[in-house]
Amino acid sequence: MALQWMILTYVVAIEAAVAILLTLPSPKLLRNRLTSLISLILQPALFIVPFAGFQLLDIYWKAEHRLMCTSDVCTAAERDRYEKTTYKAQRNVILCISACLLYWSIYRICKFQKDIQSMEEVEKRIKSK
Repeated sequence: MALQWMILTYVVAIEAAVAILLTLPSPKLLRNRLTSLISLILQPALFIVPFAGFQLLDIYWKAEHRLMCTSDVCTAAERDRYEKTTYKAQRNVILCISACLLYWSIYRICKFQKDIQSMEEVEKRIKSK
């Protein structure tokens, strides 16, 4: 079951690197080509949003059906295991939310770059008249 979390971790790391790469100052030609390349990749990469949503639902379902270990009957090992699963669930929720937020921020950055590029083209045409 850890494979999906490893995949999600790698996707979040790649999204963070792409977001940093898009926001770094760069020459106009490089920035425009990078933006167009990442815009082409964004549509197939949309799978991450429903994937992260499904993982959130899975975490919620497991949290609702998890055995509670709050009484004196629980041993120390059971209590540690319960706390460990709680911490892992919290970490995974943060991972899912960050995957969705990073995807959205990359999408918005690309959209802003394209809007700026189109405005520059309009300004260039107006100046040339």
